[in-house]
Amino acid sequence: MTAMSETPRKPWYAFATPALGKGVRWASRITRHGGSAFPGKVIETTDPGFLARTLGRLPLGTVLVSGTNGKTTTTRMVASMLETLGLRVFTNPTGSNFTRGVVSALLDQVDLAGRLDADIAVLELDEAYAVHFVEQVRPRHALLLNVMRDQLDRFGEIDNTARLLGKVAAHTDGTVVLNREDPRIAALAQEAPAGTAVSWFGLSAPLRRFFPTDDEMTAAALDLAAGAVAVPEDGRPDADVLLTEVGDHHARLLVDGEEHATDVKLEGVYNLYNAAAALAVVRAVQQDVRATLETRRPRGAFADRVTRFAGAGTDELIGALAQVTPAFGRGEVIDLDGTPVELLLVKNPMGFRLSLGSFPPDGCDTMICINDEYADGRDMSWLWDVDFTSLRETGVQAVSGVRAWDMALRLSYDDVPVGDVSTDLAAAVRAFVTADPGRTKHIYCTYTAMLAVRAQLATMTDVADAGVGK
Repeated sequence: MTAMSETPRKPWYAFATPALGKGVRWASRITRHGGSAFPGKVIETTDPGFLARTLGRLPLGTVLVSGTNGKTTTTRMVASMLETLGLRVFTNPTGSNFTRGVVSALLDQVDLAGRLDADIAVLELDEAYAVHFVEQVRPRHALLLNVMRDQLDRFGEIDNTARLLGKVAAHTDGTVVLNREDPRIAALAQEAPAGTAVSWFGLSAPLRRFFPTDDEMTAAALDLAAGAVAVPEDGRPDADVLLTEVGDHHARLLVDGEEHATDVKLEGVYNLYNAAAALAVVRAVQQDVRATLETRRPRGAFADRVTRFAGAGTDELIGALAQVTPAFGRGEVIDLDGTPVELLLVKNPMGFRLSLGSFPPDGCDTMICINDEYADGRDMSWLWDVDFTSLRETGVQAVSGVRAWDMALRLSYDDVPVGDVSTDLAAAVRAFVTADPGRTKHIYCTYTAMLAVRAQLATMTDVADAGVGK
């Protein structure tokens, strides 16, 4: 129905690519060597056109989701909503957001002829790798969430991250969906090529204090307990989806001038903002499909699926949103013999701060696990931009990870009592989750620490396979 880009020509040996990739994937799993992205690395080297050829066959194209915070959860929301509304969706569901990770995920889904049983792809891409992706595959829709100071050792200054996302906007053919509250993201509207639509999601004025921009975060510490202060609209574009009210697992959204209230299964107030973003891009896909159906009539089962999707009303879209469950490590709750263990991914000041605000420590035990591997970002100085004073009364029962002592030092400057400090993460996790059985546990982790925590918990109880390798 919609062409993404010219499909690359196949090399003569392309018929063997799926078999080769599946073989490498099987071998890496059996030997536990190479990680989940290793098959993608092999295929990128042997058949660089595989990614573009495979995604180029999808009739509804690709939705690309990128930004500093919220990519994984928002990608999950978009994919889940589209599936609930009848489409067949390919996605990279575990946060494997480099191009080789996408290729590896494709190898797991295509048949031996290289065919992918999907109508549309919804892909999370790391800000830097998104640029490499769009040079191969022009997305039909792009959702750009925000720009925050994150992994400065990789991306450099924040304006460089915005420039990377600007290249995504410039390569999008259908609709670019932007966060109107983030000035650097809003400015990317001018990067959209002629013929590409621009849509917006945003916040009502009283809610903006809950979701400060990066400039507001670095200018001064915010008192989120203060009363709401009206913020002038000052030229903001009209939002296609506006988040107007937040509560405990509850949101109110303004769509087409009408308010819609919904309960959600997602954890954390920040995920309600992500929900507005997800709804905005699903609406953009729906509008695109409706426009295409006016001029072209598909056939067969695909026609039934897209007709159902095109006919869904706003209430049905929001109903699909209400069914989305938390993504890997983003408010994920693992039950350990009656003890709820809640995993909370943190990777920059904004994310950590919003997590602390969304998950009050009262009545819970708290653990913080900080690693500084490449996937976490080597520079952990951002921890000094997080306000930990909300933990003073309850304290932090355990701190672990490669940078455990750095984290303990940071907490001491905010007068937060700290219990056990250990760089032996596996032993520390086991001791923490088995102490005081039945009491809720909050574990804040950087990415690789999250993988290690889940691996340890998997030796103690059933933990869903995230599929992200070692």
